[in-house]
Amino acid sequence: MSDYTIKPVGTGDAEIATMASLLRVVFPDAKHFTEEVLRWQYRDNPDGQVVGMNAWLGEELAAHYVTIPLVARVNGVVEKGLLSLNTATHPAHQGKGLFTKLANATYALGAEKGFGFVVGVANANSTHGFTRKLGFQHVSPLRAMIGMGPMPLATGHKVEYERVWSPAALAWRLRHPAYPYRSKRSGDHHLILSLRTQYGARYVLGAYTGLSSAGALPEEGAGVMRKVWIGLDPDMRWVSAPYINIPMRFRPSPLNLIFRDLSGKGRALDPSTVRFQAMDFDIL
Repeated sequence: MSDYTIKPVGTGDAEIATMASLLRVVFPDAKHFTEEVLRWQYRDNPDGQVVGMNAWLGEELAAHYVTIPLVARVNGVVEKGLLSLNTATHPAHQGKGLFTKLANATYALGAEKGFGFVVGVANANSTHGFTRKLGFQHVSPLRAMIGMGPMPLATGHKVEYERVWSPAALAWRLRHPAYPYRSKRSGDHHLILSLRTQYGARYVLGAYTGLSSAGALPEEGAGVMRKVWIGLDPDMRWVSAPYINIPMRFRPSPLNLIFRDLSGKGRALDPSTVRFQAMDFDIL
């Protein structure tokens, strides 16, 4: 371990190219790890540039971990937080504890910069590492609802955590270089739709009211559409809606919402008061 040099992630073109190359080595089937996507995530985010750490062995990038800034309302207060995002360790350097070292260094840097928390989505394989080694709260498995008809949105339910999208941040999010989106009116709200599907159903990134930026997206045509919604939201009243929760055994990778407080107050999230949709993390 003493031979590795731990440095904050930079956003210059050369370093972005090196990081993209490592991510493609570790995840050869993930087509979205391009330099263009990393520039978009790490450098262009209007909520702030990437906060993360790289482990170098001489000129070789051995391991990589990043978070990106976001703004959220937590217990009624708008504050800056971090979204846990990309992590990769080169196969030649695995088993040496680099991920844990990079993650803890990242969170220390984030706290120093004034970020109040880290939130993320972990799959079944990685959740244990985040909770046992890095002190994250396992907030809840995310719902994955599939069905047809309007999204069963109500209003007025208690929400203690939700992403706050400024017009600039929303416009940035909808310009994902790898994934095209569509908008669709559904009653009093807009749906943001991915072109990707599961079981023949289109993914819904989010359902919103007053979403003016959706007008910049191509409009989805009329017609009956099966939809998949992933997330948590107390305003989604699924009980009487024509949607079912996809059983865990049929999901490609069950996803868990995780949270770590950086404020020193020991805060935790109540899953029944969390609004978190696919729009709030980078999977679609």
